[in-house]
Amino acid sequence: MRIAVIADIHGNAPALREVLNDLSRYSIDRIVNLGDAFNGPIDPSGVARLLRDQQIVHVRGNGERMVLSDNPAERSRSADFARGRLAAAEVEWIRTWPKVYQEAEYFACHGSPDSDVEYLLEEVIDEGARLRTAEDIGGRLTSIGWSLLLCAHTHIPRFVRVGVHRSILNPGSVGLPAYSDSAPTPHKMEVGSPHARYAIAESVSSGWKVSHIAIPYDYEMAATRAEYEGFPDWAKSIRTGYAPQVDLA
Repeated sequence: MRIAVIADIHGNAPALREVLNDLSRYSIDRIVNLGDAFNGPIDPSGVARLLRDQQIVHVRGNGERMVLSDNPAERSRSADFARGRLAAAEVEWIRTWPKVYQEAEYFACHGSPDSDVEYLLEEVIDEGARLRTAEDIGGRLTSIGWSLLLCAHTHIPRFVRVGVHRSILNPGSVGLPAYSDSAPTPHKMEVGSPHARYAIAESVSSGWKVSHIAIPYDYEMAATRAEYEGFPDWAKSIRTGYAPQVDLA
């Protein structure tokens, strides 16, 4: 089985378009989207159209949870932006997405199997975010028996082995290569380039073969749109892959 894994599009339709164009070069059995597809100040409706044109398995992220909330107080500014631009039919389609998805070969979630906002692979300390130990990660997955777990949320591409027979893949972010957050303490998540990222996981006789792929696209257009819509901090992250000091709401 060969799986293409995308995540954290954050309304960035230009980045998603290039990723879908690139992965069309490969023979893929399944495309899996790990959520946070729409909450971002570029083109959330364009993202919906691109995703609906493909055969894709979707799971909800915390972004979808906020976008779907009918209480504006529960939506971040970027989720409110997306909700105001998605058609009613698109919102109802997103409501059909499950929180997690599983097949015999893999398990897919946004943050962790238990939470759409938990960092599964990283821990936040006073100095920032760092990779958890394999023992710490494994202790959070006692009920998960799949050989491959797909997660996202941190926007940091990783492939981590936990024990002999289990691995965890984070494909990185299609549309937002950096962000800053204040919870649980102030920290940044940065990849250092503006590229759109995804991953391909292939089941081979000895385990999982993984490729992390970084795609150039017209990030200046995306950043300019974010600025136009009143999100200059998003524009900086999109242009550079480095995060501003303030939260990206």
